Amino acid sequence: MLRYMSTHLTDQRFDQYKLPDSLLQGLNQAGFQQCTPIQADSLSISLKGQDVAGEAQTGTGKTIAFLVAVYNKLLTEPAPEHRKPNQPRALILAPTRELAIQIHKDAELIGKNTGLKLALIYGGTGYEQQQKSITDGVDILIGTPGRLIDFLKQNIYNLKMVQSLVLDEADRMFDLGFINDIRYLIRRCPEPKQRLSMLFSATLSFRVQELAYDQMNAPKHIKIKSENRTADKIEERVYYPANDEKIPLLIGLLRKENPTRSIVFVNTKRVADNINAWLTGNGMPPAILSGDVPQKKRQSLLKQFQDGENTILVATDVAARGLHIPEVSHVFNFDLPQQAEDYVHRIGRTARAGASGIAISFACEDYAHFLPEIEEYIKHSIPNESVTSELLVELKPKARVERYGGQKKKHGHRPGDRSGNRNQQGTRHHNRNHSHHKSHNSHQSKKATSDS
Repeated sequence: MLRYMSTHLTDQRFDQYKLPDSLLQGLNQAGFQQCTPIQADSLSISLKGQDVAGEAQTGTGKTIAFLVAVYNKLLTEPAPEHRKPNQPRALILAPTRELAIQIHKDAELIGKNTGLKLALIYGGTGYEQQQKSITDGVDILIGTPGRLIDFLKQNIYNLKMVQSLVLDEADRMFDLGFINDIRYLIRRCPEPKQRLSMLFSATLSFRVQELAYDQMNAPKHIKIKSENRTADKIEERVYYPANDEKIPLLIGLLRKENPTRSIVFVNTKRVADNINAWLTGNGMPPAILSGDVPQKKRQSLLKQFQDGENTILVATDVAARGLHIPEVSHVFNFDLPQQAEDYVHRIGRTARAGASGIAISFACEDYAHFLPEIEEYIKHSIPNESVTSELLVELKPKARVERYGGQKKKHGHRPGDRSGNRNQQGTRHHNRNHSHHKSHNSHQSKKATSDS
């Protein structure tokens, strides 16, 4: 089934399905009345007990689609006889801790009247508390593969009574090297014909479809696509700064655009630390989300951003998939991603749930050569903008900030100095051929971007 999405909501309402009253009450209280396309198409299949492999853009409602099906399955069918409290009836697997936390939050929201017990399991924190949440009794087990396998091997729980299995962001499971762990867990569940299985992803690659064929019961494939790979309501722009102009350009744009809430994506933790120091020193302290930040700190920073205490989040791609953060008005690709698909996932953090948003990318000397591949993948050129002297603001010195997995460094020089506009076509040609001619400015730019 292939549908092209012209509007975010369909005419299908949740109350038109024969859902249990407790589940429908939770949906209504959470403000869910009409279905998005992926919800309408997948629920018409999964509520009949047929497996689903669904592909849809980020932010189109995949999480609610599978949670409704899971709750309906457990509420309308009795638990297996002789089931023990530590034997979950549903298993939901996510590739990252942040996504698992978000799924759990949504499950709590719509399932608060059902009486079903949830457990959230992921590494990095809360070992004994998570273990207790299983032994106290669990119906729906949500988590990441590593700790789930750890607890499974200790016989803290088993998967013999699973009635429903969900794999969310399945392609990301492959990207992060979790596929063997996923297969290990699935093999300990009942046979495919004895459970309802759902697989959701932003892309259904060949390897993901192969996994679905092996581990599911003749799943029905659903694709919900916009005419464009990127969301229809995202305004995209690209600038061509030299490396040492990126920091002043970012701060200049943040001041000019005054985003409600923005995410700045980078390719390395070191660059994230550098941006943190400059933004903090210039009165814009951000939250940082990268692999070096301890788990409790990550959750605290993410909550502050979601609650609006911080309006800027600097993140590596660990945050690019699955997180639902409302009212993100701007996404900045400080570094262009090295995979074209990641561009779509990154900018999909804005313009969610039918809203509009702005995605601004920096095609600098180090990463401009990835732009043609990105534009080919999204099937359109990204409009370019001039880097003007007005945007390259005068900077205050960097602040000394907490660095995770590294040392504090001394104040550096102030990057960026330009007068007038740059010819964009010339800039594009210069950047894409940068590997053939490095200049003195390139030497300074590398120092500005990675030093600090």
